[in-house]
Amino acid sequence: MAQLLQIYGFLSVLLRAATLAFQSFAIGGIVVLVFVLGRLRAPSSEFERTALRWIRLAALALAATHVFILAASSLILMRSAGITLVEVSGANFFLAAAVGAAAALTIAGLASDRRPRGYAVMLLPAFALLAASVMTSHAMSRLEYRLPLVAFTALHQAATAVWIGGLPYLLIGVAKASDLAIAQRLSARFSRLALICVGVLAAAGVLLSFSYVGTISALYGTSYGAMVATKVVLFGLLLFLGAMNYQIVRGNSSGLLQSLRRFGEAEIGIGVTVILLAASLTSLPPAVDLTEGRVSGPEVWARNEPRIPRLSSPKRQDLPEDVYAALQKSYTSPTTLSSESYVPGQAGTRPNTTAEKAWSEYNHHWAGVIVLAIGLLAIFAQWGGFSPARNWPLVFLALSLFLFLRSDPETWPLGPVGFWVSMADPEVLLHRIVAVLVIGLAVFEWRVQTNRVSSPGVRLVFPLLIAVASALLLTHSHSLGNIKEEVLAELSHAPLAILGVTAGWSRWLELRLPRENRIGNAMAAVWPVCFLLIGALLLNYREM
Repeated sequence: MAQLLQIYGFLSVLLRAATLAFQSFAIGGIVVLVFVLGRLRAPSSEFERTALRWIRLAALALAATHVFILAASSLILMRSAGITLVEVSGANFFLAAAVGAAAALTIAGLASDRRPRGYAVMLLPAFALLAASVMTSHAMSRLEYRLPLVAFTALHQAATAVWIGGLPYLLIGVAKASDLAIAQRLSARFSRLALICVGVLAAAGVLLSFSYVGTISALYGTSYGAMVATKVVLFGLLLFLGAMNYQIVRGNSSGLLQSLRRFGEAEIGIGVTVILLAASLTSLPPAVDLTEGRVSGPEVWARNEPRIPRLSSPKRQDLPEDVYAALQKSYTSPTTLSSESYVPGQAGTRPNTTAEKAWSEYNHHWAGVIVLAIGLLAIFAQWGGFSPARNWPLVFLALSLFLFLRSDPETWPLGPVGFWVSMADPEVLLHRIVAVLVIGLAVFEWRVQTNRVSSPGVRLVFPLLIAVASALLLTHSHSLGNIKEEVLAELSHAPLAILGVTAGWSRWLELRLPRENRIGNAMAAVWPVCFLLIGALLLNYREM
């Protein structure tokens, strides 16, 4: 139980993201069946069966997620606050999870009914899903303007569900269309619907940002604002891919429709990342509520002005006993729950010492050297014709080993906290996950670059892992206070996540787009440059 409490801050973000993602895929599929396919008047039985199956799977996964959230949150609240299940059942999260699970199971049941054109009945439980999601949003906790904020939040989530959640069904429809004309009609109808969703999404997002952020200074002065700014940048990437698809829909060749499918894949991937970011925002208080202790513009510049990298490390003995070592007993004791955290999963708020900051800067700077070398070698291999440079993915193994040894000096093998005990801390767990992902990057991409494998699926492992690892930078528990060091850290990590997501999906498009598509050739130049920029940012990372 103690371990669940410590890790639940990180886990809650992932669960919220899963809820929003599965909800979007279920609602998006229903809308495509009712408002896109239902008006085409074309044979579509195979597409309908496939779409219904994916709607059913999304709904069942959503119901399971709601049940897990309900059970875990109730257990934590009952054990930590000493209240009964009857008392917990009146909480807002309990009612929302129950309504969401019931609505999802209803959709799963209705999606098994294959009566033609009888899908509008699923819209009612889809509305219930949105209502359950809005019940746990920031809008419900506001004392002022609650009703309009609830309405804008519902519109924001509905537009996301139709656009991002409907895209997989568009790709299924294009793949299963009996001829080019039907595929183009399906694409054109969805494109018009997506344009409406983009307008609604942008308008609702602007209004919600004014309500929750308030000022420009809050965008860089608070954690919430920094995450909103990151979301806006990723939304810009989505608009670029959407514009490419809009141009493709107006074409006349099957090759163009294949390009539409490839851009749609990248659009879905970045869309899920945005959903993950939106889930992370729910763990933060709105910026307008944190007017004290904001980071100022001069403080941001002082932290990010170019300086010589730190390439010498302090000794392990210079580091103080960390809070993890102090909490080792609470991790291993099944009857002890730590109440020091602001939120579950955040183990203490002690400021880092000078030695700890120097240790972290050293880690980031040497990681920057490694990533910079990866980017340069990738460029040499791609354009310089330097054949030994094709082994550049193996440099990732050095990065993985470095991360494993240096990320958490208080844990095994450098520190006193055991390996499995340390996994109860979400930050340590995240570092371990990233280290494993980096090993995967090295092995799979080295085999691709050296022509040891020709499978199309294996070639896609590298860009997918890059995108996943970058998205994980946006998933962590946050303090409910406005701690400057946390804000400054997030301001430095957000560009890394954006560049990583861009690198992953640009490589994906390079591999997946038809050879005659010139954008695919351009994407081949984007991802190595992203690695160079990531290395440069890491070399300039500062904590003091």
